[in-house]
Amino acid sequence: MPHELRFDGQTVVITGAGGGLGRAYALFFGSRGANVVVNDLGSSSQGEGHSTKAADVVVEEIKKAGGNAVANYDSVEFGDRIIETAIKAFGSVHVLINNAGILRDVSFKNMKDGDWDLIQLVHLKGAYKTTKAAWPVFRKQKFGRIINTASAAGLYGSFGQANYSAAKLGLVGFTETLAKEGAKYGIFANVIAPMAASRMTQTVMPEDLLSMLKPEWIIPLVAYLTHKDTEETGGIYEAGAGFVAKLRWERANGALFKTDDSFTPASILARWSEIQDFKSKTPQYPTGPNDFMALLESARELPSNKQGDVKVDVKDKVVIVTGAGGGLGRAYALLFAKIGAKLVINDVGDPNGTVNEINKLYGEGSAISDRHSVEEGDAVVKTAVDHFGTVHVVVNNAGILRDKSFASMTDDQWDQVIAVHLRGAYKITKAAWPYFLKQKFGRIVNTTSTSGIYGNFGQANYATAKCAIIGFTKTIALEGKKYNIFANAIAPNAGTNMTRTILPEELVQAFKPDYVAPLAVLLSSDMAPVTGEIFETGSGWIGNTRWQRTGGVGFAVDKPLTPEAIQENWAKITDFSDGRATHPKTTQESMAAILENMSNKSSVSPSSASSEQTGPDFHFSYETRDLILYNLGVGAKASELKYVFESADEFTVLPTYGVIPYFGASGSLDFSELVPNFNPMMLLHGEQYLEIKSWPIPTSGGRLVSKARLIEVLDKGKAACVITGTETNDAETGKPVFYNESTIFLRGSGGFGGSSKGKDRGAATAANTPPKRAPDFVAVVKTSEDQAAIYRLSGDYNPLHIDPAFAAVGKFPKPILHGLCTFGISGKQIYDKFGMFKNIKVRFAGHVFPGETLKVEMWKLGGGKIIFQTTVIERNAVAISSAAVELVTDTSKL
Repeated sequence: MPHELRFDGQTVVITGAGGGLGRAYALFFGSRGANVVVNDLGSSSQGEGHSTKAADVVVEEIKKAGGNAVANYDSVEFGDRIIETAIKAFGSVHVLINNAGILRDVSFKNMKDGDWDLIQLVHLKGAYKTTKAAWPVFRKQKFGRIINTASAAGLYGSFGQANYSAAKLGLVGFTETLAKEGAKYGIFANVIAPMAASRMTQTVMPEDLLSMLKPEWIIPLVAYLTHKDTEETGGIYEAGAGFVAKLRWERANGALFKTDDSFTPASILARWSEIQDFKSKTPQYPTGPNDFMALLESARELPSNKQGDVKVDVKDKVVIVTGAGGGLGRAYALLFAKIGAKLVINDVGDPNGTVNEINKLYGEGSAISDRHSVEEGDAVVKTAVDHFGTVHVVVNNAGILRDKSFASMTDDQWDQVIAVHLRGAYKITKAAWPYFLKQKFGRIVNTTSTSGIYGNFGQANYATAKCAIIGFTKTIALEGKKYNIFANAIAPNAGTNMTRTILPEELVQAFKPDYVAPLAVLLSSDMAPVTGEIFETGSGWIGNTRWQRTGGVGFAVDKPLTPEAIQENWAKITDFSDGRATHPKTTQESMAAILENMSNKSSVSPSSASSEQTGPDFHFSYETRDLILYNLGVGAKASELKYVFESADEFTVLPTYGVIPYFGASGSLDFSELVPNFNPMMLLHGEQYLEIKSWPIPTSGGRLVSKARLIEVLDKGKAACVITGTETNDAETGKPVFYNESTIFLRGSGGFGGSSKGKDRGAATAANTPPKRAPDFVAVVKTSEDQAAIYRLSGDYNPLHIDPAFAAVGKFPKPILHGLCTFGISGKQIYDKFGMFKNIKVRFAGHVFPGETLKVEMWKLGGGKIIFQTTVIERNAVAISSAAVELVTDTSKL
């Protein structure tokens, strides 16, 4: 066993430590001997208000446990005060964990400047200010450990989080640069993307998922990375629910083109597959730019480029190019104009040279000038709209450099670079967005840099801004796609006035901007082949860049995870070469491994399937409106007054409503105690049996009480099958009203040696095979696009049925209809045709998408039994099988 990793005598500063992950960090480091500075402004998760209580409570907890801690109540924008607190209290600082954060989630269309600016202030400027204040202390003592906090939203983009995505990926570029600058001083910096329950994630995740994402799963990774014996630096890690993995950038070998007039957008499109080919040639795993001089020499030896069969033009498109007075911007503008675009040449310096050049070549009025700062994005876009009526393309190219070592960087140098590169790109894009939405067309080319992707000495400000632009691009690509708005980021290598300050003049002359422009124009055209991607380019070469993630390690979730376990498994956590590496592109793909690990338990044996196992009483009340809402949720129409109008003579609720009161009770049994490897994400609702014991129920409202019990647990090999029964009684009289049996399949929870065959329980387990003849009656029902949105209001709020992100985790292209909604729709057709039934049993055989058409086929047998089957017409897919009802002719018996 490895020795315990301790922090005796070291001072750890943790921002945002009044709750959630920060609090968990503070308590842990306090328990391992560290002096802890608990920083918390005491604001809400949206950054509003402040209070000293949050930090004080955590400090008191640490002290009561025998540790040392002090509180600090400053906002992270005053990072120097936070570090000053540490030095005054404990004499130094050794570990800095930049954890503070807020959310201001809103679609890009509705985002306000205040939403953008506050997120950047807290996440980016806050991390910069605390780190800047700690840096001289770290350098002097030749020791420092820094953890910055990114997010899956930054790594992959996330709808409604353009501000947050930008900030969080910006911290990756910041960290990579700090790692390069700090290495020789013993200052190591790493960045983590944690998936953990907190005040912030409570607003965007369901409760059952949050319960599995405890902060305690993140702490051991951070503890290992910040320990004095650990020399990892510049790493990017994802962690959550016992899963830990490392990420790195992977660059395709790409395609090389001859650098002459045949290097056109069409020639790039003709070889597009090569640009994104990561398989036929071994990809690169770089820490900096490609060898552009060697590429240029090779490109000059190539034959002329073939143009392909597809023409690429931007005829009559209105294009804004920022920073277009010279260099890359000028090259972009000239090529756009050559193939028919109208140009707004933006430059705070002198745009007129480029404007005059274009108008002379392609006709007066082809280009106009604009001298606003990109931070005045509204004014820049107004120039385009006033002259040309709209805008179709934005190329965010404007930029400045304020290069300094991090030790020497001033706040002004930080602020200026962030303002021009990041806020400028936001402001221009935000102003153009309404026009893109209205015309259902928009193209955005954002300019990143290899300094942003890989970090670069002396460019902490620039690397942060350029990496943040990638996060911004990924999110607006997600939000814009359905409106035909595409956004991509390019990292160009070109000789410009900006790069002239850091490259020899002969390289500036060799790396012509003309060798980058064709890609920018292709990505701005109707023929743009992708959105949300990153491309490195220069010297006639283009390659796609993406994430690669190790297979990582999934630790058992039924026992605590320790830093020592991380240390023991570090080689596997960071191994990209064992054949398990993946390439996640979305938050859903990223989450898959984390969700899968929720079922990873070290030692769980199934309980004896005893009928003595019961859940607590579940109380349920309903009103008339709830009955109407249920009827609407399963397809009742406004013309069917008996289902939707409470004063109708025959007003009633459909008998399948019996599955609603039991729903809360059915989840009261702890499946993790019944089967091994239980994972709620691997749960499937297999069968449902409902028996109506009392009818009709009062339509004016009522109170019911349900109690669930375990019937049996079956071992189906790779899966387990859990059957529960739930009695629902009238809360006043105790009279039975409904009885439900649910059969739940738990994938990955079988193989425990139990019985594979269940008991015969009559109608609840009947096979219900349809006769080999035509059905006696067929009903065709078109579901509504809003069916799931209405049905969920009856109590099943599973995000799988409303949130595209959660549907994607389940491998569905969009949210699916509730199985019990399809059950209710089918039951309604039988009730309308044949009347009241005493029970109904179904097997859920396939999913239904809202808006699809259902065909319910019914076969009438002797004894009042109706066998039925429900299929999706559009996909010829069975949704409900093995189904039947038993009719009632004498309702007085109910």
